[in-house]
Amino acid sequence: MLLYFLFIVGFIFLIKGADILVSGASSIAKRYGLSDMVVGLTIVSFGTSLPELIINILSSLQGQSELAIGNVFGSNVANLLLILGITALICPLPIKRNTILTEIPFSLIATLLVGFLANATLIDNRAELYISRTDGAILLFFFVLFMAYIYNIARTNKDEVIPDDVDEDMPIGKAIIYILLGVTGLFLGGKWVVDGAVDIAQNFGLSESFIGLTVVAIGTSLPELVTSAMAAYRRNIDIAVGNVVGSNIFNLLWILGISALINPLPFDVVSNSDIVMMILASTLLIITMPIGKKNTIDRWNGVLFLAVYIGYIVFLVQRG
Repeated sequence: MLLYFLFIVGFIFLIKGADILVSGASSIAKRYGLSDMVVGLTIVSFGTSLPELIINILSSLQGQSELAIGNVFGSNVANLLLILGITALICPLPIKRNTILTEIPFSLIATLLVGFLANATLIDNRAELYISRTDGAILLFFFVLFMAYIYNIARTNKDEVIPDDVDEDMPIGKAIIYILLGVTGLFLGGKWVVDGAVDIAQNFGLSESFIGLTVVAIGTSLPELVTSAMAAYRRNIDIAVGNVVGSNIFNLLWILGISALINPLPFDVVSNSDIVMMILASTLLIITMPIGKKNTIDRWNGVLFLAVYIGYIVFLVQRG
């Protein structure tokens, strides 16, 4: 019973830990003259992906590869369908040109790359599939390329701002305390969520992959949901889609890459259906943009995304 309680509390620690860590780090970054664009595309984007990172690092260290892979795949599907669906219901989302031409295609390429690397051993006629340390290094190499793109965007768009909730007047001591508390909250929350997820899977006869794809994935996607929903509510929606798509790229290249470097990740061929779902979700995002108001995710798109996500969850229940 205590483990289940800590499982729920763990999500609270993850979300609040990421929030105060980003607040402290953003304040220090602003204090030293970094632009809003750099802060938004680096610290804030990393911050919303921290819960997935902590879950995956702990899962890899404990040999829970199914949970690690399921968390990334499930979070990405939830970001595209659940979070964008809910956000579009709050307010239609015009999509920025950079997101349409670069970030969405890059996210799709990252998905295809992970699928290729995970199944590459089939070329050698090996029965066992896995994401090796070499594969992890390849993913991190492409992540460095993406960071170079972000740096270039930040350098050429210095006047573009993020929502003005960064406290640049926060005392340096308070900012450091925020960072330390955030890291502590992320670690404890991540450990409790991983332990609870494994225990729930064992007690109810569910696979770690199923728990990772559903409960853990949705829980670790809450920072992206809060960020995008608040941006839509404030009508400051130019970053809502970029935040989600950018987070997906971080999950696939940065988080999965680090996880594979720590411990090679055995890959179940059944997970290929989740890769297909990520591809379909990205494709759905692309093909719905020209329909209705150009380059905008309308409310009817949001309803469609949520319907597809519910169908995916039903599929997972039947499979898992």
